[in-house]
Amino acid sequence: MNPWRNFKGDLWREKIDLSDFIRHNYHPFYEKPDFLSGPSSRTKRLWEKCQQLMEEERKAGGVLEVDTSRVAGVTAWSPGYIDKDNEVIVGLQTDKPLKRLVNPWGGWRMVEAACKARNVEPDPVMAKIFTNYRRTQNEAIFRIYTPAMRQARHLGIITGLPDAYGRGRLIGDYRRVPLYGIAFLIKEKKKDLYALDNVDDATIHLREDIADQVRALERLAEMAKAYGVDLTRPAENAWETVQWLYLAYLGAVKEQNGAAMSLGHNSPFLDIYLQRDLAAGTLSEEEAQELIDQLVIKLRLVRHLRTPEYDQLFAGDPLWITESVGGMGEDGRPLVTKTDYRWLHTLRNLGSAPEPNLTVLWSPRLPKPFREYCLKLAIETSTLQFENDELMRPIFGDDYGISCCVSATRTGRDMQFFGARVNLAKALLLAINGGRDELTGEQVLEVPLLKGEYLDWRQVWENYEKVLTWLSVLYSRTMNCIHYMHDKYNYERIQMALIDSNPHRHMAFGVAGLSVVADSLSAIRHARVKVLRNEHGIATDFAVEGEFPYFGNDDDRVDGLAIKVLRYFYGSLAQQPIYRNAKPTMSILTITSNVVYGKKTGSTPDGREAGKPFAPGANPMHGREHNGIVAAMRSLAKLPYEICLDGISYTFSITPRALGISPEERVKNLMGLVDGYFGANGHHININVYSRETLIEAMEHPELYPNLTIRVSGYAVHFIKLSREQQLEVIERTIYERM
Repeated sequence: MNPWRNFKGDLWREKIDLSDFIRHNYHPFYEKPDFLSGPSSRTKRLWEKCQQLMEEERKAGGVLEVDTSRVAGVTAWSPGYIDKDNEVIVGLQTDKPLKRLVNPWGGWRMVEAACKARNVEPDPVMAKIFTNYRRTQNEAIFRIYTPAMRQARHLGIITGLPDAYGRGRLIGDYRRVPLYGIAFLIKEKKKDLYALDNVDDATIHLREDIADQVRALERLAEMAKAYGVDLTRPAENAWETVQWLYLAYLGAVKEQNGAAMSLGHNSPFLDIYLQRDLAAGTLSEEEAQELIDQLVIKLRLVRHLRTPEYDQLFAGDPLWITESVGGMGEDGRPLVTKTDYRWLHTLRNLGSAPEPNLTVLWSPRLPKPFREYCLKLAIETSTLQFENDELMRPIFGDDYGISCCVSATRTGRDMQFFGARVNLAKALLLAINGGRDELTGEQVLEVPLLKGEYLDWRQVWENYEKVLTWLSVLYSRTMNCIHYMHDKYNYERIQMALIDSNPHRHMAFGVAGLSVVADSLSAIRHARVKVLRNEHGIATDFAVEGEFPYFGNDDDRVDGLAIKVLRYFYGSLAQQPIYRNAKPTMSILTITSNVVYGKKTGSTPDGREAGKPFAPGANPMHGREHNGIVAAMRSLAKLPYEICLDGISYTFSITPRALGISPEERVKNLMGLVDGYFGANGHHININVYSRETLIEAMEHPELYPNLTIRVSGYAVHFIKLSREQQLEVIERTIYERM
């Protein structure tokens, strides 16, 4: 059978070009989703068994089983099944569902810490190999860290670095496997390899990368063969297309434990095959939904073994398996298909859950039924995030996906070097304290010591510029060390095999504590800030005399200060040499690390007490948005996306009653808010619709809310999986009770 029967277009047949294939063959869907089907009997039986396993996992403390006998790898395990008679889509990370694998490539100390936290013993032979004979990413990085890098990491000036775990943030173009088959992909990779014959360092590095990618594709085919699947050829029908795509992704999560293993934007591609089979009468709508439901079940079962330190930074055991839906095509047609609805419908067929991290690429030009359906689900489940397609498409084209939480990359064309983030609030305190850490008194850098009882705006800003310049140099050099060693010792072979051989590279830097800094600078500039110093001259607290504007109230006096900080820091970063000539990007994002960042930061001039959490992402600090929802959104929308292409995360929470009485009124009002925010050039918004009372009850009685899902900062999480400290921080956030 010809796998490409009835498909249109020519360019995609001659070279790898998914955009061209999709543009010629997908069918936009404009109507209401009356076609949607409930879960099949097989899916019900399979999901019931999975829910039982996940309940056992919860009772076991979050980890059901750890396999310490094998090293993570694509072919390390024989085939695993949940319930073979009812599985339509097959494939597990190991040989049993929810069994976690050991991935020592990132660092043996991390394996030991993770195993110790779960009361299991790592394999002694494996320990000997990875401490005596095989250098790991973590060991290699720390060998070349300078004292300044170690100090900044230890004090929490640079935080969340991917030096002790897989960096993630890569999106393999998993669609390439079902469309072309692995044999064709290997042939194209070998063409790229043999076309490179220069002898400079960069070319030799790239040749080694491609050679590794070829071997990874061979192993991927070997793994699939054990399941009775021939990935070397293109998929011939809808079932094969979904199965092929999932096995490609499965190979990636068998090999890597990256901090974010996104899936991409697959609905238009999958819909082409599903609709072809539906039209031919070889597939029913229930079977089409069954394929998507069971794909989602498999994604919800992905697990990695993490350290306690990782769990503190990224709470709730997240994978960030981000799948995008919606978006507009560059030819003016919506990319919405029936399969976009099928993805979203899994939230009803299977219940709400954090994974996959469903992300709506929003445009006011999307079909109205789709927009209403998305917002209705957001209100019901608090599991969706929305990103501004009109802002991203002119930069990334129409074939892009969301990496990790909020960051756009062209699928198969771009890659990211994840760079975590710096603590802007601690940087400000360094400027105030003559370059000394406010908590330990350690000298970090040399800047003039500020004297006097009150802070002077000009002196503080001059010092802050010096600190930010120093920090940009240290940060970029630290990232260069990390990613050089990650490429060398923990290379993501399968994911990179499904990206162009010489992709456009981004270095994804990030900042945390922006609203704390904006408010602190505002207090210094517009009020009088008295410094309370200890016996060593270090500022331990501040007394503010007079009023000052807070970020989040549509006041340019303070919003402009936030922008000033971002432009200065990014401008300095952009002047630094970056590994493999990557382009620096920047995010305003904290994940759930805003609690950890706050712990590492002393009192700040805005009145925030020492140790108190930061606001999530780019949010205003809790309770300071005195002028309401629209003003807060206007403040965030001013932040310049052109220098924050890695994403500007905004987490929004509102009570159901504040949105309206009837379901229709709530959808209408929420649509007005989202359209208004994105129309003002806002980038991203998490939407939570719940009451504070619900969160408090779930915290006190977790057994009653096992599936309560909320958006925290760029991703969703089961609320009961957060630590009590993190739960309390979420409860303290602003929850709007009126429009």
